[in-house]
Amino acid sequence: MIIIGASGHGKVIFDCALASGIQVTAFADKDPAKVGELLGVPVVLENDIAPEDHAVVGIGDNRTRKMIADKLSNPFTKVVHPSALVSNSVQVSEGTVILHGSIVQIDTRIDRHVIINTAASIDHDCVIEDFVHIAPNVTLCGGVRVGEGTLLGAGSVVLPSIKIGNWCVIGAGAVVNIDLPDYCVAVGNPVRIVKVNSLDG
Repeated sequence: MIIIGASGHGKVIFDCALASGIQVTAFADKDPAKVGELLGVPVVLENDIAPEDHAVVGIGDNRTRKMIADKLSNPFTKVVHPSALVSNSVQVSEGTVILHGSIVQIDTRIDRHVIINTAASIDHDCVIEDFVHIAPNVTLCGGVRVGEGTLLGAGSVVLPSIKIGNWCVIGAGAVVNIDLPDYCVAVGNPVRIVKVNSLDG
């Protein structure tokens, strides 16, 4: 497997893959200055990877991860750390990573290229759409839906059956007790909307 992105999040995925028994053959990056070696593994230019190489996009920023995934035709690998507790009924799609100590409960659906970061807790019957990033120590109660490209900041809590729109940013420590529309920035306890972004971010 090749990890696209030779920086912090890519290194975390490398550690996760190693623990999961997945061999990482290279990192790939668009920055020529990074070509060489990282963690004992070659770093190559992103344009040099073969279309048949299995890959995962190791970029934390949701828009950048989407841009890279959309332009590549590679088969994408999902990576689940062995310390994560994931119910057998959970659907996990391509390119998704579930990191150290996370819990994902029964009948949850996780779509493409999602990051479930360290020690996140996701209860039953949640739906997490493409390119979402759930930061460390986030709690999603049962029946939550998180729209495409949304970032849930570290330690935020989403109460049961809440729906969060596409491409939202939820601040660290927020308590989300209301449904939130697309493209909003929301912070606080209880959560309040402080901004609505334009469609192009």
